[in-house]
Amino acid sequence: MASRQNPDEMASRQNPDDKQPTGGQDPDEEYFPSDFSRRQTLDMLAGGALMTALPNLFPGMGQAHAADDDVVRIGYLPITDATALLVAHGMGYFKDEGLEAARPTLIRGWSPLVESFAAGKFNLVHLLKPIPVWMRYNNKFPVKIMCWAHTNGSGLVVGKHTGITGFGQLGGKQVAVPYWYSMHNIVLQIALRGSGLKPVIKPQSATLAADEVNLQVMPPPDMPPALAARKIDAFIVAEPFNAMGELKAGAKMLRFTGDIWKNHPCCVVCMNEEVTSKKQEWTQKVINAVVRAQVFASQNKKDVAHMLSRDGEKYLPMPAEVVERAMTLYDTATYDDPKAIKHSEWGNGRVDFQPWPYPSATKLIVNAMNETVVGGDKTFLSSLDPEFVANDLVDYAFVKEALGKYPEWTKDPSVNPQDPFNREEVVKL
Repeated sequence: MASRQNPDEMASRQNPDDKQPTGGQDPDEEYFPSDFSRRQTLDMLAGGALMTALPNLFPGMGQAHAADDDVVRIGYLPITDATALLVAHGMGYFKDEGLEAARPTLIRGWSPLVESFAAGKFNLVHLLKPIPVWMRYNNKFPVKIMCWAHTNGSGLVVGKHTGITGFGQLGGKQVAVPYWYSMHNIVLQIALRGSGLKPVIKPQSATLAADEVNLQVMPPPDMPPALAARKIDAFIVAEPFNAMGELKAGAKMLRFTGDIWKNHPCCVVCMNEEVTSKKQEWTQKVINAVVRAQVFASQNKKDVAHMLSRDGEKYLPMPAEVVERAMTLYDTATYDDPKAIKHSEWGNGRVDFQPWPYPSATKLIVNAMNETVVGGDKTFLSSLDPEFVANDLVDYAFVKEALGKYPEWTKDPSVNPQDPFNREEVVKL
């Protein structure tokens, strides 16, 4: 059973050979050969041509196969959604399972992370939950959701120049989302429709009707500076970029997404099904480490925030004050104007950590994706049966065994300890 540990013990668990900072390389330079532009690549991805494009995008890779060695290779975005993977590495939990784990690789955007995972550069990643739906059923890539990476952990912030205090005032505004196939886009559009507004995708220079909200995809690191420069009016994204926007770009939190959809999933831990089928013992050890990390993160948010920050082990490029705010600051007094928390009785944290992938949430997401405006062709969604997706996309066996090993997961505030494996989805504006 995982036990509570202090910062000194955390420091003692670090691998002394893994103290170097990550990042610094332009992902376009690493992942996009000169004969393929980013737009060409994204067009192929949106059109379902991921598998046929891979041999050209990544010469020598052939069709997508994750690396054959037993080294845990993690790709991640610099957001708190990656906490479980980063803590499992930083605390030595993979090593405790007898696994070798490379230093996780920081990627700036979802497209290069998806592409590099598909090409076998990484065998363990966190992805926005709608992305695996799109990859498996539109692009025919054998991705499997192994567990949830966290719950909640996102919000919608508005620029101080807007004076916006409610969703209904977003009409005629420009809002950035991190990816079309994201929980952020889904939850945002649920809230917009519930407020009588219409999400659209138009050129930023286009004239908008009073009830239209123009959406654009933007990498999370670009959002706070774009808001500060008034290139956008609002953005919805994972932490710590909301906290960064608050502290560095004058942003105001309009609403936490976990206060709209109670304890919603956002990022999920994903692997290649070919790997999980071929290396079941190895896969179980990986998931054991990830589940153990979630238990620790749930119980030690402040300490984990410091470890992840640039003042700690430098997994995230943000200072500790930003990451700590992103993981711990969630109270009605601070967020009273606007009222970013309307359902304090739900007992959420700003971000919570529990691994169980509730089938009820997967079904809701599949249904919601059909109503969500996205760029590109989404006709593949119309034929998807939510019940089938919940059973086919998610592998419940490895995570359930790991949860038995670490039963403290039920103490996370997002879990009902009386019935931890079932829940009713609650969505309320």
